[in-house]
Amino acid sequence: MYEDNEAAHQVAHKLAMRWLYQYITLFISILLTALTGILNEESTHTREPYHTSILTGEGWVMELLGGHHNRIRCELGVSCDVFLELIEELRRLGHGNSKYVSLEEHLAIFLYMSVTGLKIRHVRERFQWSNETISK
Repeated sequence: MYEDNEAAHQVAHKLAMRWLYQYITLFISILLTALTGILNEESTHTREPYHTSILTGEGWVMELLGGHHNRIRCELGVSCDVFLELIEELRRLGHGNSKYVSLEEHLAIFLYMSVTGLKIRHVRERFQWSNETISK
C-alpha cells in the first residue's frame, strides 16, 4: 500500500511540474510577444516634427519689415529704420548669418525676448527653432 501512495505522489508531482512548466512557458511567451511588439513599435516610430508653423521665424521677420511701421515697433521695440541700422552696424562689426539663422532673425530674437520677457520655450514657438538655437 505504501508503494501505491508513493506512486500516486510521484504521478501528482510530475503532473504539478508539467503544469508549472506550462505556466512558465506561457508567461515567457507572453513576455516575448509584448517585448517584440514594443521593439517593433520603437523601430517603426518616426519622430513627429514639433515646429510645423507655416510661417518661419525668418518669414515673420520679413513680414514685420515689410508690414505696417507700427507693427515692428510693437513686436521688437524698434522702428524698421532702427532695425535696419542695427543690422548694418552689426555687419560692419563683422557679424553675419550663422549656418541656419540670418543676422536679421538673430537680432529679432534678441529684441523680441527683450521686449516681451518671454521664456525661451515661448520664443522658440514664435521663431520655430530649438531651445539651443534660441539661446545662442
